[in-house]
Amino acid sequence: MKQENSLKKKTISGLLWSFGDLMGNQGIQFIIQIILARILMPEDFGVIGMILVFVALSNSLVDSGFTQALIRDQKADQTDYSTVFYFNLGVSIVIYAVLFFSAPLISGFFEVSQLTSIIKVLALGVIINAFSIIPRAMFTKEVNFKVQAKVNMAASIISGVVAVAMAMTGYGVWSLVIRMLLMNLIQALLLVFSRKWLPSLTFSMTSFRKLFGFGWKLLVSGLIDTAYNNVYYMIIGKQYSAGALGYYTNAAKFSDVATQSLTATIQRVTYPVLSGIQDQEERLKQSFKKVIKLSGFLIFPLMVGVAAVAEPLILLIFGAKWIDMVPYFQLLAIAGMLYPIHALNLNILQVKGRSDLFLYLEIIKTIVPTLLIVTVIWMDLGLTALVATVVLDSFISLFINVYFSGREISYSTKEQFLDLLPIFTISVVMGSVVYGVGNLLPFTELLTLIIQIGIGAVLYITMCKLFNIKEFDTVYKLLVPVIKKIKPAKTG
Repeated sequence: MKQENSLKKKTISGLLWSFGDLMGNQGIQFIIQIILARILMPEDFGVIGMILVFVALSNSLVDSGFTQALIRDQKADQTDYSTVFYFNLGVSIVIYAVLFFSAPLISGFFEVSQLTSIIKVLALGVIINAFSIIPRAMFTKEVNFKVQAKVNMAASIISGVVAVAMAMTGYGVWSLVIRMLLMNLIQALLLVFSRKWLPSLTFSMTSFRKLFGFGWKLLVSGLIDTAYNNVYYMIIGKQYSAGALGYYTNAAKFSDVATQSLTATIQRVTYPVLSGIQDQEERLKQSFKKVIKLSGFLIFPLMVGVAAVAEPLILLIFGAKWIDMVPYFQLLAIAGMLYPIHALNLNILQVKGRSDLFLYLEIIKTIVPTLLIVTVIWMDLGLTALVATVVLDSFISLFINVYFSGREISYSTKEQFLDLLPIFTISVVMGSVVYGVGNLLPFTELLTLIIQIGIGAVLYITMCKLFNIKEFDTVYKLLVPVIKKIKPAKTG
C-alpha cells in the first residue's frame, strides 16, 4: 500500500508539473505564434514547413530510440549514459554534414532558392539537441518535470521575444529560423547546467548493443511515424504553394498546442511510471485503464470544442488573412483528439518490451494512409481532401494500436472502446450543439466565442454529472488541493 501511494503521489506530481509545463511553455509559444502570424505572411510559415520533415527525421536519427531504452532500463549506469551521449553526438555531426551538402538539392526540389541558406543554419539545431538528450532522459526517468518546465518556459520566452523583435524589424522568415535555433540552444544549456552531468571518457559496445537492441526498432518505427506525420508538409509545399502550406502549418501548430502537448505530457509521465510496474500484470492494466479514461475525458471535449468554435476563434486570434486555415484546423483537431489514446497504447508496447511489435505496427499503418494520399493526388481532389485523410487514418490506426496493445495486458479492444464511448458521445453532442449555436448567433467573433465556450462547458459538465462519469470527480479531487494552495497566495 505504501509503495502504491508513493507511485500515485509521484504520478500526480509529475502530471501536475508536466501540465504546468504544457500551460506555461506551450501557452507562451502559442502567444508568440499569434504575434508572429499577425506580422508575417502565410508564405513565411510555408517556407519553414517545407523543411520540417528533414529536421524531424534528423532528430529521430540522433536519438535512435536510446531515450526510451534508457528510461525503461531500471539499471542504467554512467557507462550506459556516456555511451549513448557519444553516439548521439557523432550521429548529429554526420547528419548536419549531410543536410549541409544536400541543402541545394532540397531547395531545387521545392523551387525556393532561400531554402539553401535556411537549411544550413537551422540544421545546427540537430547538433545542439544532441547535448540535451541525456539530461532530459535522466529527469524524465525520475519523473522530475519541475526542472524541465522551467527550462522550457525560459527558452520559449527568450527565443520568442527575439523572434518578434526580428519580425518587426523586417527579417521575415529568418525570425522563425532564429526562434527555433535559439530555443534549442537555451534548452540544451539549461538542461546541462541543471543536471550537472558530464560523460565519462568511455564507450562500451556492451552498453551500446544492450540499449540499441531495444531502441533500434523504436528508431525505425519513429522514423516511419515522423516521415508520415511530416509528409504532408512536403506534398503541400511541392503540389500547391508556400501560402497554402503556411495555412496548413499554422493549423497544425494551433491544433498541436492542445493535442500533441497534452499527449506528450501524459506520455512522458506515464511511461516511466508504468515501466516501474511492468511485471505486475493486474496493477499495470488497472493503472493503464484509469489513464486512458482520464485522457479521453480531458482531450475529447477540448478538441471537439475547438473544432466547433474554429471560425470565430481563428478570426479573433490570427485575423482575416488566416481565414483559409479554418477547415484544415477543424480536420486536424478531430484527428488530434485520438492522439493521446494512440500514444498511450503504444506506450504499453514499449513498457512490455515489445519494440518489435511497435515497429511492425508502424509499417502496417503506413499502407492505408499512403493509398489514401496517392488517391487524393491522382484524382486531384484538392488540399481539403488531402488533410481529411489524416482524420480517416487516425481512426483506422486507433483500431490497430488498441488491438495489439490490449493483447499485452488483457485489455481488449471492445473493453477499451466501451470505456471511452460515453465520453466520446458526450463530447460529440456538446460539439454539435456549440457549432450549431455559433452559426445562429449574429454577434462579433469575441461575443460569439464567449457564448459558445460557456454553453459547451455547462453542457459537458451537466452531461458528465448526469451520466455519472467518474473521471469528472477524479479531476475535481485533483484540482481542489491546488486551488486551496493558490487562494492563500492571492489573499496574502
